[in-house]
Amino acid sequence: MQDSWVGQVLGVLALLLLLALVGWWARWLHRRLAVVTGAPRWARRTSLAVVVGGLLLYAATNLAYRTLDPAPLRPVLWVGLAWLGLAWYLTLGCALLAVAALVLRLLRRPAGRERLLRVGTPVVVALALVVMAVGAVVAQRPRATSYDIGSAAVPAGWDGARIVLLTDLHVGVVHGEAWTRRVVDLVNEQRPDLVVLGGDLVDGRERWTGPDLDPLADLQAPLGVLAVSGNHEIESGDAPAYLDRLDRLGIDVLRNERVVLTRGGDPLVVAGVHDEIGTGALEPDPATALGGTRPDDFVVYVAHEPRQLVAGAGIDLQLSGHTHGGQIWPFGWLVPLQQPTTAGVDRVDGVTVVTSRGVGISGPPVRTGAAPEVTVVTLHGG
Repeated sequence: MQDSWVGQVLGVLALLLLLALVGWWARWLHRRLAVVTGAPRWARRTSLAVVVGGLLLYAATNLAYRTLDPAPLRPVLWVGLAWLGLAWYLTLGCALLAVAALVLRLLRRPAGRERLLRVGTPVVVALALVVMAVGAVVAQRPRATSYDIGSAAVPAGWDGARIVLLTDLHVGVVHGEAWTRRVVDLVNEQRPDLVVLGGDLVDGRERWTGPDLDPLADLQAPLGVLAVSGNHEIESGDAPAYLDRLDRLGIDVLRNERVVLTRGGDPLVVAGVHDEIGTGALEPDPATALGGTRPDDFVVYVAHEPRQLVAGAGIDLQLSGHTHGGQIWPFGWLVPLQQPTTAGVDRVDGVTVVTSRGVGISGPPVRTGAAPEVTVVTLHGG
């Protein structure tokens, strides 16, 4: 309990420091906007209020869900995270207006610049609100996305096998047990032979969010349910407790391990590793996970992030998540700067990689251009 109070005090001090820094930055930016764009004072102040408000609400939201039980705070947390998303799109719109206003100023067209700002500002606000509203609806409607993976190396007994990849559930901050139940029903509707949980199932501390995972015990697959850790489990500080809870739910957690599953009399190897940010007992160890595999084994490698791929290790198929497909436009364009693939099926270093957009949300409770999904992979022999 003492550690919890210490964490909250440090969090408050950090938030006060952030307030001071943001205040200084806002004053500086306000002056620069006046010089560069010549925008009216009310427009500059409104833009800054949106950006600063979004930053502060986001900081407070992160402090709240990391140190408190998020369940009774979810409406407030939703608003704080949504404000961040709205601030992002308003900032993009204001940046475009600023560039256009600067061009008109350089061309010495004050009347055109004034008209642009007068008309463009409400248009930016309206478009940002529409995008957020549509994104919020989309985020609440996960669907199944199917991919057929054909390879001569697929064992005959596994021809037609259906593997459901469920990643990035992210219960805790915005969603709770009811969301998990809804996703479990969607997975079971796909009639999977095997279910793989690809990490980032939670946000927050296990003592509060752990029970939100309990419906996962009702996942139905004749070959079982496997899981690996994601970065959010590790960042919570409660990864061992979360993984132990999954064990108690009847889920086989792959802690740098492999299992051999049999279907139609033929074996298939599934190896899983911890997320790459793990240290100590949670450090990813591909060599251990893949140890003992034979050259003729069909190996499915489960790692939370696509970039955890190990080339030349005999992996036939990798299953990953983490990217959210970008989740919020235009971040999908930036994912390739960090990951070798964003979503769907790709060939990376000779390995077929299936990356799920994930079913939940992280940060703003919206999805724009990257709908939530559970991913169904059907294996076919050559």
